[in-house]
Amino acid sequence: MSSLTEKDRPIVQLLLSTGTCPRCILRFCCVGSQTVYRHPYQELMKDLKEFLKNNQEKEDTVCFDVVDPPCKRIRLEGAEEPGDVNHNGTVQQIPSVSDENAAIENSAAKVCNVCLGILQEFCEADFVKKVCQKVTTSDYQFTSFVFSVSLPPQLSVREHAAWLLVKQKMGKLGLALAKDDIVQLKEAYKWIIHPQLSEELGVPADGKVLFEVSVVFAHPETDEECHFLATACPHCFKPAKNKQSVFTRMAVIKALEKIKEEDFLKHFPCPPSSPKNLCAALEIQCNNGAVFVAGRYNKYSRNLPQTPWIIDGERKLESSVEELISEHLMGAFKADSFNFSSSGREDVDVRTLGNGRPFAVELVNPRRIHFTAREVKGLQQAINDSSDKIKVRDLQLVTREAIGRMKEGEEEKTKTYSALIWTDRAIQREDIAFLDDIKELKLEQKTPLRVLHRRPLAVRPRVIHTMKSEYLDQHHFRLRLKTQAGTYIKEFVHGDFGRTKPNIGSLLNRTADILELDVESVDVDWPPAL
Repeated sequence: MSSLTEKDRPIVQLLLSTGTCPRCILRFCCVGSQTVYRHPYQELMKDLKEFLKNNQEKEDTVCFDVVDPPCKRIRLEGAEEPGDVNHNGTVQQIPSVSDENAAIENSAAKVCNVCLGILQEFCEADFVKKVCQKVTTSDYQFTSFVFSVSLPPQLSVREHAAWLLVKQKMGKLGLALAKDDIVQLKEAYKWIIHPQLSEELGVPADGKVLFEVSVVFAHPETDEECHFLATACPHCFKPAKNKQSVFTRMAVIKALEKIKEEDFLKHFPCPPSSPKNLCAALEIQCNNGAVFVAGRYNKYSRNLPQTPWIIDGERKLESSVEELISEHLMGAFKADSFNFSSSGREDVDVRTLGNGRPFAVELVNPRRIHFTAREVKGLQQAINDSSDKIKVRDLQLVTREAIGRMKEGEEEKTKTYSALIWTDRAIQREDIAFLDDIKELKLEQKTPLRVLHRRPLAVRPRVIHTMKSEYLDQHHFRLRLKTQAGTYIKEFVHGDFGRTKPNIGSLLNRTADILELDVESVDVDWPPAL
């Protein structure tokens, strides 16, 4: 049974007379029953007025006929009693009983001076239907949702002022009200809105799911109310690249924790004034958590980059591995954007053969998220039918955490290559046979000149595990290499002007260059073969 008691009477009378809505009054009375807040607004107003008419000397209760968790408590501690002060530095005079009664009669139609209407109009069925209409027309797949709300930062300032007012009143009665005991506005709003959204959408609310429905509120009329805090606590308000204003909710809360009561009261009215207008719902947004698709790709073209090749704003080649794969996934999942990653990368003129290179695509804010294994297989086939430059295998849905296994292989696993090599001076079979006997050859590779514009200058130790040569003619041979991941093969062949030591040229004591390079295997056991 959730109820208000006699000790709540001063809070109810004070806040109702200063323009605070019934649900905010319940918050300041530390009522923790969720169901109470869901009662119709007019019914709550009527109940509070009836409660105030009760003149019994002993503890009286107004019951809301619910069974819920126990209320948050008002701590019966000795409280410091602030002096009676006004807007020039103090709390305004608390209204007399006759003034309060007159104000209470006129309070029902006002915009709440604490929540600015959030717990009034925006809890009604019309607004809930507006939110659900946005969700429905956005065409998302979901089986549950999480609801989030963004509130104007000045609400924290108004709540602080109301708390100081109540704190003074309670102090005179020998009681204390800790700010942490007040039910948070966001919490109360979600208690009210969750059941309505669930009923309208036909799915449960679940704080752990990826589909988010969010509402952003604003109140331009009071936007500047928190600006005085920047003068009082300048260190709390620091510009951030991704924030349009320094007056974020967290910055305001931090400043309110630091500012002295007397300094706050010099700048802000207590109780807060009643606004003329309600808050506005600036945005109603839907967002699905990212979905991850993984597989392995083969690249058969020597004129196809892994990612779009753009130099100085000019596109060099018309397509890329990333785009050939992701454009089909984007269409099927109806996503806003994507992020492509892979276990290493090959140059534009290098083929990837064998069982392919592991890759993953993060699909951002997808509308469709449920696919059967058969549908995923059909998607793989569509990718493969669209181009003869690439092929995809083992396409599957994976978790974000699983992608870490792919990244682990970039530096730790081995890779196998096949290189077609040219030499300036003629060679015989016996000239290259010794390469087959070299095992665990240690290299020192300075960052290659060709990638120096995008990689830091460093000397990287790398290992050539094994080599197998195949003589072709006096100036050509094929070399198969198993290497540590991250080894620059082209530079190992021609030496990169001495930046890779040793190299094939130095080992053969002649000039060598690479004509063709193929990746034959990337030894990362991920994703699982299908």
